Amino acid sequence: MAGKAARGEPLGRTAEEVAWAEALRGACEPEQHWRHRREFLLRNVGRPPAAGSAELQRLVSLSMVWANHVFLGCRYPPQVMEKALEMAEGIQVSDAPVRTTRDELVAKVKKRGISSSNG
Repeated sequence: MAGKAARGEPLGRTAEEVAWAEALRGACEPEQHWRHRREFLLRNVGRPPAAGSAELQRLVSLSMVWANHVFLGCRYPPQVMEKALEMAEGIQVSDAPVRTTRDELVAKVKKRGISSSNG
């Protein structure tokens, strides 16, 4: 039965494909982050690339860019963000933290008329 999509596997992938993705999990990666990053990887891989290949490194890197952006609020150059967000299209993340940017905090302080000077 190898090669057939296993019932209950993410995105209808085979057990072998899921095992391939599982090998890419970071040692300290939280389950919440990994669940969504694994979906990113499985959605964007046709046939799993060879270990150590540039294709694999690019896919893993973009999956980390996307997860870091969603869960940690990291920013990357516009071309990188555009590519990662395009590849993540359709992934539903309902448990991502809501972040307040520095610009939003400064705007809130200005709106309230609070002085940020120490003098």
